[in-house]
Amino acid sequence: MNALESVKTRCPYCGEEIRLLVDASAIIKQNAGFKAYLEKSLHRKIELIVTTDYSSMIEAMRRGRIDLGYFGPLSYVMAKSRSDIEAFAAKTKNGSATYHAVVIGNVAAGVNSIEDIKGKDVAYGDQASTSSHMIPKSMLVAHGLKWGVDYKEHFVGAHDAVAMAVQRGTAQAGGLSQPIFESMVKKGLIDPAKVKVLEVSKAFPQYPWAMRSNLDAKLKIDVKKAFYALNDKGILKALKAESMVPITDHDYDVVRDLKKDLGL
Repeated sequence: MNALESVKTRCPYCGEEIRLLVDASAIIKQNAGFKAYLEKSLHRKIELIVTTDYSSMIEAMRRGRIDLGYFGPLSYVMAKSRSDIEAFAAKTKNGSATYHAVVIGNVAAGVNSIEDIKGKDVAYGDQASTSSHMIPKSMLVAHGLKWGVDYKEHFVGAHDAVAMAVQRGTAQAGGLSQPIFESMVKKGLIDPAKVKVLEVSKAFPQYPWAMRSNLDAKLKIDVKKAFYALNDKGILKALKAESMVPITDHDYDVVRDLKKDLGL
């Protein structure tokens, strides 16, 4: 699993303090039920590890320090290119194993369309993020906006930091996961009168769970069975899922193609 370790951070280009939604200890506590479920299903001890960013998670998987990992689509593709791993499960929401990203704009700055982003500052999350970097960047490209030419890009580390930076006006636009943005609005952290959704992306495959390919063959089968059979509503709620369904490496070819098109 992946998240920043602190509930507070500072925007790396404006220096402002930003409060994040979750931290490592909160994620581990939140998923205690899932840990217990896997221990019971697999008859072995499970350790939950929260990495500081996608890069460290990719490296941990490459070195065999973790057996299962919950990746973003782009970080999975990057990890797959460097290590022998395989995607096997993804969560469903609203009956689908796909999700969307959004490009948002600061209303007071006059950013009411993607075209208005020209000449502005754009906040992205992690460089290896799919919905907080690759997808929104491709959406701007589709409107004729090139990073470093038509706008300045800034990486602020996390989806929620992107939304906060746009609301505060330290960035006039940004890109992040639609579910995360909607959750922040629902919780009152983002004021829709100050931050506007400019465009919603097409559907992309959900975040994959991946395992090391060299795990014991029986263990791999048991892990898959445990994920697909998960029906505890409390555990699924903590995972922000309705169910877990099979997924394969080929489902992420669309991400590979977009990564190549953008030259990331």
